[in-house]
Amino acid sequence: QVQLVESGGGLAQPGGSLRLSCAASGRIVRINDMGWYRQAPGKQRELVAVITRSGSTTYADSVRGRSTIDRDNAKNMVWLQMNSLKPDDTAVYYCNADLMSLDISGTVNARRDYWGQGTQVTVSS
Repeated sequence: QVQLVESGGGLAQPGGSLRLSCAASGRIVRINDMGWYRQAPGKQRELVAVITRSGSTTYADSVRGRSTIDRDNAKNMVWLQMNSLKPDDTAVYYCNADLMSLDISGTVNARRDYWGQGTQVTVSS
């Protein structure tokens, strides 16, 4: 089975920084896009940033210029560095990966999205 495990969330003050990490593990053949999404209470899940396997990035307008997404293809990891944090950044942050994996018989499964369990980010003074 494939697992995505996030870490690095917590409490930060406005203007502070946090770095979120996500590690993908399991019978992974290839990871395509990796990204971060967030969901605040009472709101829909939204894209924060996404990075392709070749390193092209896309950011939500709300975080562009103060956040950086990067990845290590060899380690199956993705990070999100967030600076100049605002109270509006408070949400549960989810890691996402579009990947192909092997089933128990060694057959390559069709590519699909996988999600982590989420990590809470709270920005408050």
